[in-house]
Amino acid sequence: MSDLPSRALYGALFDDAALFPPGNAPMGEAIPAHWGHRTSRRAPYVGPFLVSDARTAELRAVLAREDGGHGPLAVAVTVPGGADGVAAAVEAVCADPALSLVGTEVAAEPGQAARTAAVLTGALPAGAEGYVEVARGDGAAADTAALAGTGASAKFRTGGVTAAAHPGEHELASLLAAAVGAGVPFKCTAGLHHAVRHTSTEGFEQHGFLNVLLATHALRTGGTPADAEAVLADRDGPALAARAAALTAAEAEGVRSSFRSFGTCSITEPLEDLVVLGALTL
Repeated sequence: MSDLPSRALYGALFDDAALFPPGNAPMGEAIPAHWGHRTSRRAPYVGPFLVSDARTAELRAVLAREDGGHGPLAVAVTVPGGADGVAAAVEAVCADPALSLVGTEVAAEPGQAARTAAVLTGALPAGAEGYVEVARGDGAAADTAALAGTGASAKFRTGGVTAAAHPGEHELASLLAAAVGAGVPFKCTAGLHHAVRHTSTEGFEQHGFLNVLLATHALRTGGTPADAEAVLADRDGPALAARAAALTAAEAEGVRSSFRSFGTCSITEPLEDLVVLGALTL
């Protein structure tokens, strides 16, 4: 793959979720590691530092002890408690010049995605992206479509620390189809630890981020939810990498206009997967 489509497809794809399970890195280790990513050859592929609203004060305290030579830390704050916590979360980040708020992610109850989006977008400063985490269940596709025109994007949970937290191919394909069909950008969180669909050491069936990228491309180019489901189930890493390498820069940019990023507790592991598959050279 030439450098241009590679950057277009994988640039800023990997949000740094080192603080979150299963990594659970201490704050004092996660921040220096993030700066290390930002000053390495991995930098073009690294997204913002993710922090929950409950740990923003801790983040600010740790940063206050640094020398400040890096400039503001680009952060996206998660608000799992719902819309009522958005304003305080945004204010806490924006009040600190050591932080630059680039995104806010808030969980919504079933049927409340549009209302949550209204609260979220009303609280965001200019330039910051807003994501509404869509609740899993029968109404998830409708909630995703309800975000169209709100100014907020969708957030899909693709894994967790239990088997039940990992949606199957059919469930995820239906969400991707709903988002692409409604023109709603989305990000993913949890479970996308590797490039290709696989069974984890814990026995979890986990999605691959390369599968999600290509399933998104299939939907954007006239594919059906069944087509996306088949791509999500594909475990042939070299074949998937070859399909990704065949995308033009314009096609890659189109995919990423839909699939914005995903949170990963390890930045190095998913990038190493791409290197092994020949998709990147670092």
